[in-house]
Amino acid sequence: QVQLVESGGGLVQAGGSLRLSCAASGRTFSLFIMGWFRQAPGKEREFVAAFSWRSGGSTYYSDSVKGRFTISRDNAKNTVYLQMNSLKPEDTAAYYCAAENSIVTRTTAADEYGYWGQGTQVTVSS
Repeated sequence: QVQLVESGGGLVQAGGSLRLSCAASGRTFSLFIMGWFRQAPGKEREFVAAFSWRSGGSTYYSDSVKGRFTISRDNAKNTVYLQMNSLKPEDTAAYYCAAENSIVTRTTAADEYGYWGQGTQVTVSS
């Protein structure tokens, strides 16, 4: 079992920045991938970014955040971060940390991830 706890959400003006953190505990030594998804009211949960430990480490981003968001990890702290810059009102959503310790072939598919955090709200005002 893996437990995930997110932090760092909040209210920010458009153009501002926030950094989300996701601390993992439990069977973290077997993690294959950790990522972030978001869900706005009335919309489906969508992929944001992910970090995979496969092949020495690979990062993945959705087109909507590429160039503005950066995912990184601190292996010693079992924590993954999402640095969000140049935030837009359309980035407003609940952000969820996700993880999986089996091989994930569809990185952007929420149903590939077996562990989820409770979510943290990000609100970007115009």
